Amino acid sequence: MSRAVSFVALIPARMASTRLPDKPLADIAGKPMVVRVAERAARSRAERVCIATDDARVERAAAAHGHAALLTRADHPTGTDRLAEAVEQLGLPDDAIVVNVQGDEPLIDPALIDAVAESLQAHPQADIATCACPLADAEALFNPNVVKVVCGADGRALYFSRAPIPWARDALAGGQRLLAPGLPALHHIGLYAYRVAFLRRFPTLPQGALERYEALEQLRALEHGHSIVVHRTPQAPQAGVDTPDDLARVRTLYANGL
Repeated sequence: MSRAVSFVALIPARMASTRLPDKPLADIAGKPMVVRVAERAARSRAERVCIATDDARVERAAAAHGHAALLTRADHPTGTDRLAEAVEQLGLPDDAIVVNVQGDEPLIDPALIDAVAESLQAHPQADIATCACPLADAEALFNPNVVKVVCGADGRALYFSRAPIPWARDALAGGQRLLAPGLPALHHIGLYAYRVAFLRRFPTLPQGALERYEALEQLRALEHGHSIVVHRTPQAPQAGVDTPDDLARVRTLYANGL
């Protein structure tokens, strides 16, 4: 896709984390992690980058490094709800595009941010765009922590699941755990672009059974008839930071100049 797209990159950053306390402020080569994320987002074609946080310490850290931030309520159940408040504070119009860049992704590829925004612009019937890459192996297919997505011929998401989908009936009939040759199995990558009109509506949508059982927020959109287009990228991006080991890995990469 070559046509330029206008979009805003928003970075939700909440302080509560059970595995890594105060995660947004974790130091990475002399700067807080959320600032490193903002730096990566600023290398995309976003016309504006803003951190949306529930903690004044994050807001102050962003300002100290020259990045915009705004304070949101602390009781949002999801990052998408936090973004819904942020677009109101920013006064964005309904037809604007917002890319949700997670605050624990200091290795995010700026080109992937652009690609997701461009995908949403190229599909006017869609409310959301996200991305996926081919599943690496059978271990990933059967790992419930690896979210899978199946798509229609037009690139729209049909379903997201922690289960191994699509199910290769014949190849798996004997109980084997393998990745059937040619299986159109995709690993969902949690990067999203939204139309602001949808973000405004999202907090009003009741949680459905699919979301409750799978614990996948994007299923709420599908359950209520919203369209999600999936940009396919050839390989998985660098992993984000969830644990102290992840943080050590990222610190090493930054220390070595990435």
